[in-house]
Amino acid sequence: MTYHDGKVYVAVNLGKFNEEPGAADSWVYVYDAGDLSLVAKHSAKEAVHGAGGIAWHDGHFFIIGGLPKGYSENYVYEYDSDFAFVKRHILDSGYTFLGIQTACRWQGYWWFGCYGEPKVLIMADDVFHVLGKYREDWSTGIDGISDTQCLRATTGNAGTNGMYWGKLTPDTPGKTQDRIAAPKPNIVP
Repeated sequence: MTYHDGKVYVAVNLGKFNEEPGAADSWVYVYDAGDLSLVAKHSAKEAVHGAGGIAWHDGHFFIIGGLPKGYSENYVYEYDSDFAFVKRHILDSGYTFLGIQTACRWQGYWWFGCYGEPKVLIMADDVFHVLGKYREDWSTGIDGISDTQCLRATTGNAGTNGMYWGKLTPDTPGKTQDRIAAPKPNIVP
């Protein structure tokens, strides 16, 4: 989800995730940030493997989501501010388990959090070239809060009653020395 201009935008898939094209039913639901009332729905049919996350940057929305096994790249779907489709960007990330779950534009880079073992954080430039992959878990949530930190969302099972806990922690993405590929970004912690 992302916040922009008094509204919360949530990427959802009403169909099947991580399947070949035709099984997903991708949408963006728009809520008033003040009272969380639903104000609009926009089709995101181009997100053919299931819309799972959304970010706002420079007047456009960027949707990420699922990925079937056997693919060696992820996709970022760009829409204008009225949700007219602009372009599908290819992120040469290699296969990531279930695609990409979170997206954030911070410090001049794109950051994408992915499930799997290991959980992976991908850093990319504005044309979606992968600049780094890190063994860091940002798969539940990432959002920039300052020039030096993002909020990292985490969650876990709270016991046998089906409840889960969640928390937000200030942290710096890409700070680990446990890089999988590419140079470490020049970010001041």
